[in-house]
Amino acid sequence: MPIATVNPATGETLETYDALSEEEIERRLATADSTFRTYRTTSFDERARLLRRAAELLEEDRQDIARTMTSEMGKPITQARAEADKCAKAMRWYADHAAELLADEEPAGHDVKDSGGSRAYVRYRPLGPVLAVMPWNFPLWQVVRFAAPALMAGNVGLLKHASNVPQTALYLEDLFRRAGFPEGCFQTLLIGSSAVEGVLRDRRVKAATLTGSEPAGRSVASVASDEIKKTVLELGGSDPFVVMPSADVERAARVAVTARTQNTGQSCIAAKRFIVHEDVYDAFTERFVEGMKALKVGDPLDEDTQVGPLSSERGRDDLAELVDDAVEHGATVLCGGERPDGPGAYYPPTVLADVTPEMRIHQEESFGPVATLHRVAGLDEAVAVANDTPFGLSSNVWTREEADIDRFVRDLEAGGVYVNGMTASHPALPFGGVKRSGYGRELSGHGIREFCNITTVWHGA
Repeated sequence: MPIATVNPATGETLETYDALSEEEIERRLATADSTFRTYRTTSFDERARLLRRAAELLEEDRQDIARTMTSEMGKPITQARAEADKCAKAMRWYADHAAELLADEEPAGHDVKDSGGSRAYVRYRPLGPVLAVMPWNFPLWQVVRFAAPALMAGNVGLLKHASNVPQTALYLEDLFRRAGFPEGCFQTLLIGSSAVEGVLRDRRVKAATLTGSEPAGRSVASVASDEIKKTVLELGGSDPFVVMPSADVERAARVAVTARTQNTGQSCIAAKRFIVHEDVYDAFTERFVEGMKALKVGDPLDEDTQVGPLSSERGRDDLAELVDDAVEHGATVLCGGERPDGPGAYYPPTVLADVTPEMRIHQEESFGPVATLHRVAGLDEAVAVANDTPFGLSSNVWTREEADIDRFVRDLEAGGVYVNGMTASHPALPFGGVKRSGYGRELSGHGIREFCNITTVWHGA
């Protein structure tokens, strides 16, 4: 696809960009390599000072960058500002905690005398330039949650952003430059997907992280494994939202609306499959459908808009095809389900009941404001339906019974279990999935160590 800003609310092309030449890509890779050789020796205090300055600048820019995100991928403006604020908080969190997270560690359970030495410890050292292949749905947050820990660890970043958010991508490079990071610490590569393999195979690039589709993850992982380079993948999700009889049904239904439609439903960790015990199914469904119907769909620059357009006409068409297939195979539409007339890639908040395994939407990820309802008779069936997916990113469980909680935490095949609340990412908590949702972790101490050389240091007696 071309590198361009196309307003999904109107279909208007606002800006187009030429891809970098091979000569410019080479120059940027050389800069990243040379910068790393000196930047890796900077202190945590110096890196923290620079990252805090980036957070300050981002807060000053929040209104402008929010409008840029909204114009590029359709995010409601209030949510775009919140995304900018979240990024600034994450920068400060890593500035405050990176030194502690990467402090030398004494090996647990090891008496160094047993190995004939006087001292032994583990040190976390940076790897080098890391390629980040990032998606459009959270165009600031997805990048910052990689960049903040990577820069604090002493790595340097190369960003290949989604081709429909080039202005946000260029803003991020400029942000870190204005904050005072040395040239080459963080660079945006305006390149097409066909150029990613060449960058990843370059000897100066030491690792890669990707958030995106399963095909994109498979492609990057294949190239990286051929080059024997570390990767972290955060791919799709079809997260279950389980409601048991002891739940606060009214609150669960209210949160369920937000969990499904935040960012117009275009989130890997959005709750997508609502698995409800038969004892509370009718009460939950009534409240949930009412909440979905009440959402205001419209111009994403309008302060009152809760659901904007999807990121592209293609994305809207893909979602509509999933809904149409489900209806053809017997699903019941409780609200929404039809493409509106007029310009823009809009699709209404939609709830489908009577979903069966024969429907594509049962196994495929629905990337937009479409929810599926599943009635279950008990805890065993709830767990079985929740796990009946190729994905395993996160999960949501609503119950007041400790035995239920223990069972879900033990048996749900997911990288996270959120009890009586919706899944969200926070810098202090590890984030990532299992099965076809990827591998590795972002955020927290687990995330910052993913792109470190975990070095054993041993001193003789």
